[in-house]
Amino acid sequence: MIKRRGVMAGGAALAGGLAMPALGQGAAKVLRYIPQANLANPDPIWTTATVAWLHGAMVWDTLYGIDDKLIPHLQMLASDEVSADGLTWKMVLRDGLAFTDGAKVLAKDCVMSITRWAKRDGFGQRMMGQLNEISAPDDKTIVIRLKKPYPLMRYALGYNNCFIMPERIAKTDAFTQISEYIGSGPFRFLKDEWVSGASAAYAKNEKYVPREGKPSYLAGGKVVNFDRVEWKIIPDPATSLSALQRGEVDWWENPLFDQLPLLRKDKNIRLEVISPLAALGVIGVNHELPPFNNPKLLKAVQAAVDQDEFMNAVLGDFKDEFGKKAAIFVTGSPMANTVDMDKLISKRDLAKAKKMVAESGYKGEKVTLMSPSDQPQLTAMALVTDAMFKAIGINSEYTLMDWGTLVTRRAKHEPPEQGGWNAFCTTWGGLAVSNPGGHVPLRGNGKDGWFGGPVDPEMEALREKWFEAPDLDAQKKVCEDMQRLALDHIPFFPTGEWTTPTAYRANLTDVVRSGSPVFWGVKKS
Repeated sequence: MIKRRGVMAGGAALAGGLAMPALGQGAAKVLRYIPQANLANPDPIWTTATVAWLHGAMVWDTLYGIDDKLIPHLQMLASDEVSADGLTWKMVLRDGLAFTDGAKVLAKDCVMSITRWAKRDGFGQRMMGQLNEISAPDDKTIVIRLKKPYPLMRYALGYNNCFIMPERIAKTDAFTQISEYIGSGPFRFLKDEWVSGASAAYAKNEKYVPREGKPSYLAGGKVVNFDRVEWKIIPDPATSLSALQRGEVDWWENPLFDQLPLLRKDKNIRLEVISPLAALGVIGVNHELPPFNNPKLLKAVQAAVDQDEFMNAVLGDFKDEFGKKAAIFVTGSPMANTVDMDKLISKRDLAKAKKMVAESGYKGEKVTLMSPSDQPQLTAMALVTDAMFKAIGINSEYTLMDWGTLVTRRAKHEPPEQGGWNAFCTTWGGLAVSNPGGHVPLRGNGKDGWFGGPVDPEMEALREKWFEAPDLDAQKKVCEDMQRLALDHIPFFPTGEWTTPTAYRANLTDVVRSGSPVFWGVKKS
């Protein structure tokens, strides 16, 4: 049995001898926040990192936004109209939209932003595959003409990160990072104050005109009640805990489960699960390179992955309260199912898995397993993965680095000795893995999909079938087939699913229920 690692012991011991960062108290118009990771790459189209998405949601707005029931609503749009045959969409921008540099948001900005987003997003790629034309006939009107109907258009443009940027920025290749951050959203990114690994800062965008209505997830009125939001990058969880308890920060996104008892005893702190869906734990492997381009080796690893071990490492005594066994689609989604789930949750047999490794043709190649030093949940997962690999005869090289470095390195296609990689652990927000349209790690489109993703025409054909399905029951049936295929072809390894309570000072109110924390609506007394 792979034992739970004491990943917190070192950090907690160090914290007692470290001076606290000089965060200061500040005025009530400043919100201080500890994000889950360093903001190393602030382009939410280029990277799938959650922290970059959160940054993006602050800086840029979207044409539509989904509420906490995952229903899309108009956001930057005043109206939309669909032709009777479903082939033409006409979208009209609402009045008063401006970028942070003072320029008006024009339809041509939206056209280019949609085009860039669509190159990296599953729903966007599908839309572009049936596109005849996307145009801006005037400054306020976007027209999308299709070869065949796309009834999921509103959800596609509102569920994730179709952020509206100025045309000149959105012209940047989708596989190249942007270097300018002129926004359309409720905050201005203060680039001059951004220090990767230390801090990031945002100011209220005085030019932003919120919608009417109560905020819900990414929909509704994004009213900002702070002059500034300051992100403090504090990798050590014990230091983060102390800062929150002393009121030196207002909000900590991801406390460790080991710390929940202390937080629950503090009357000045509230713990709340704000995400409608759990996160999915994942071991991602590089299908482009040996040894994980070997289907037999993938099945050997699948036979060894023990979700209980991973959830024990991450959740500890709170596994039963916040954790659950996982398959391909996250629980709570209509697409979740239990087809062939015994391959994931039946009793694990490491001796059998080790024999399968020996019989797979694996030649003992070194496996570079990347582990982030500044994300404790992912560190715990990587430690379990490393021990599991070694237990079944895989030559694992546990390689520690900060999350920003990992995110950059996983985009490389070279072998490990040239700066590439073989495996890493991460979590996917529940919304992203709730259906095939946005389920990036399930894609079978190789380099156009997730980092190190496989080429799997059968999976892509099923995904197309899901988009074409006439009703929910038909979609569910396709998802059962996709899960059956995924557990045979193995694009990734699920390690469980869990919700993580966020922790904030009791004087914060009106925190919006969303997949990750958002900073509109919330107030501080």
